[in-house]
Amino acid sequence: MRNLLLIVLLLGSVSCSVFDREERDEFAALSTEEQFYRTANRQLNASNFSGAVRTYQALESRFPFGQYASQAQLEMMYAQYRSGNLEAARAAADRFIRLHPDHDSIDYAYYLKGVASFSENSGLVSRFLPTDGSKRDISRARDAFNEFSILLSLYPQSDYAADARARMIFLRNNLARYEIHVANYYMERRAYVAALNRGRYVVENFQGSPVVADAVSIMVECYLRLGLNDLADTSLALLRENYPEHPTLSDDGEFIVRNHVTDPSLLYTVSFGLLGSNVDDTPLAPTKRPERSLAPDTSGLEPQGRSLLNIITFGALGRSADETVTPTEPPPGTPVEE
Repeated sequence: MRNLLLIVLLLGSVSCSVFDREERDEFAALSTEEQFYRTANRQLNASNFSGAVRTYQALESRFPFGQYASQAQLEMMYAQYRSGNLEAARAAADRFIRLHPDHDSIDYAYYLKGVASFSENSGLVSRFLPTDGSKRDISRARDAFNEFSILLSLYPQSDYAADARARMIFLRNNLARYEIHVANYYMERRAYVAALNRGRYVVENFQGSPVVADAVSIMVECYLRLGLNDLADTSLALLRENYPEHPTLSDDGEFIVRNHVTDPSLLYTVSFGLLGSNVDDTPLAPTKRPERSLAPDTSGLEPQGRSLLNIITFGALGRSADETVTPTEPPPGTPVEE
């Protein structure tokens, strides 16, 4: 055991010495802070982003309080972003904001942090395949929207404000579409209250988004399913007034209620949607509540307690407590109390 520990320590020291020697060889010709900075800047301009990151890190470790320190941190976060290390770029932006809150380029740090979150939300797959970003995890989209919002609130006159606003519009529409996808998911599973809350959230928080009409349509159907006909009429009037061409409205302005639910067959599931069907034509709940109660009239029934036989046999025999009997008419000649 002792020999094994010595071997591990020896290998660790050898590897560390190899890495140190490689670093010394890479920066052997550099001695001053200016040389480090100019070398890193040349690497950045030549799109050698990983090499630029290493040189900027070496500069910061050797000259943490030098005249190029803050500019090197700015350029390093950009190099990390371009090299695809988005998490490191966000961390570098956070660090710069914390260390240099009064720097002239502080708005750039906020902007780059938002762009890094925006790019991570897009993902690698979407660069090559046409995917819908609103159907994937949108946590980074929310982060990017909030970071751009902070930038605009703190520095509305920033050079990056216009681009940040354009990205926020795109993100807002994606976030709204995500809520509609979730609402439709709830609708197909008859969770009407949950779907209603999602649709109402879109109407209240994403005004101007193209999917607001879909949100109003979801509200109309949910209110109908829940039997809240007055609220359904109000939402339907809003849909008719503002979105008369919406596909859920017929030519005469009547609301078209969906009549199918998602119910994938086994063949559809195992073939990833290539075969089979995911549609079940089973009607959903009624669109209106009945005008009168359909329960049987029990006003003339009298509740009875459990019989002794029912108690002894643990409910297997005899009369249970929820059974009722109908009172009989008194036999002829029986005096009736006034």
